[in-house]
Amino acid sequence: QVQLVESGGGTVQAGGSLRLSCVVSRYTSSRYRMAWFRQVPGKEREGIAVMDSDGRTCYADSVRGRFTISKDNAKNTLYLQMNSLKPEDTAMYHCAAEPWVAPVCWVVVVESYRYWGQGTQVTVSS
Repeated sequence: QVQLVESGGGTVQAGGSLRLSCVVSRYTSSRYRMAWFRQVPGKEREGIAVMDSDGRTCYADSVRGRFTISKDNAKNTLYLQMNSLKPEDTAMYHCAAEPWVAPVCWVVVVESYRYWGQGTQVTVSS
């Protein structure tokens, strides 16, 4: 069973930075689409960054220019570097994976991802 485990969340002041990690285990396919989502209580899970095995990356307007998604294949780890954090970035952050590359990069429908991590909380204070 594929397992995703996030870490790196915490509390940071506005303007600060955090790097989230998502360790992926027992994933055997060379093809992938991986993403970071975030969710606040009472709201739908929001996709914010996607990357795939074709080398494409794409971002939500709300984080473009501040967040960077990357992957270390040797460590089987997906990252989300978050800079210039704002209080509205406060949320539970989840990584997700799907062993299929879509025709387009921006695929952020929750049902499009088969595997999910439990999440790591990010709190940005003003």
